Amino acid sequence: MEVPVTICTTSDGINLYYEDIGDGLPIIFIHEFAGDYRSWAPQVQYFSRNYRCITFNARGYPPSDIPRTPTMYSQNLARDDVKCIMEATKIEEAHLVGLSMGAFSALHFSLKYPNNVLSQVVAGCGYGADIESQNQFKKEAISVADQIDAETMESFGKAYALGPTRVQFQNKDPKGWKLFESQLREHSSLGSSNTMRGVQHKRPSLFNLRKELSEITIPTLIINGDEDDPCLKVGSYLKKIIPSSALSLLPRTGHTSNLEEPSLFNQFCETFFHQVECGRWSLRDTRSLDRGIISSQSYNE
Repeated sequence: MEVPVTICTTSDGINLYYEDIGDGLPIIFIHEFAGDYRSWAPQVQYFSRNYRCITFNARGYPPSDIPRTPTMYSQNLARDDVKCIMEATKIEEAHLVGLSMGAFSALHFSLKYPNNVLSQVVAGCGYGADIESQNQFKKEAISVADQIDAETMESFGKAYALGPTRVQFQNKDPKGWKLFESQLREHSSLGSSNTMRGVQHKRPSLFNLRKELSEITIPTLIINGDEDDPCLKVGSYLKKIIPSSALSLLPRTGHTSNLEEPSLFNQFCETFFHQVECGRWSLRDTRSLDRGIISSQSYNE
């Protein structure tokens, strides 16, 4: 079956490439910095049997347009680009599945457009979100952008694919990791550099959005690899602060969890979707917030 090649145009005139396959309730997959729409292949192949699966490339990732200046990239624009995809596909509500940069977009989308979200999977979300590490992350984001400008993604992608939270993937699945590295090195140098400068470097800390996040009632599944160290603290924070959330850890897994452990990732997502669709996903029982092992409440038996 040939996948239709489709384009939507954002309010600021950027053309975004997307693919739309399958029938049923829609799932919109939002990729990470080091990925693109192809990174969701294991999920699309599985979920398109029963769901309508939408994947797309963010601005700066061909065949989507590559805006020339960093000012045409931001967290708010990334959020609203998801809205553009929904409007182009005439989707009113969808499950959102985001990884890393895409997970930030899912969270921000849910804060701005809660009525358009059936549920959200927030995977590998957090690097740079912790206030204590934010300054370091901002310096690294600019350093990465400078290196991309100097070396091109064809060269720099080799080193980026071997980061401390990527080697787990290489060790488990060398062939899958090699495909990931190859696709990463195909990315636009200009688009990648501008994404680092405009989106990654400037996005707000999730710890400064405590009030807004605490008001989320959209069913939320947080997925982290237990060796994705920069995201572990943030994952626990999101679990504690979002009353409709659950936290799943994938053992001996790094950042690229959907590719590194596709079966487990799909299983967690599928169970989550089914519970949401059956109306079985509820807010956290406030009685579980007691810090002791014995309830502080008294009961009349």
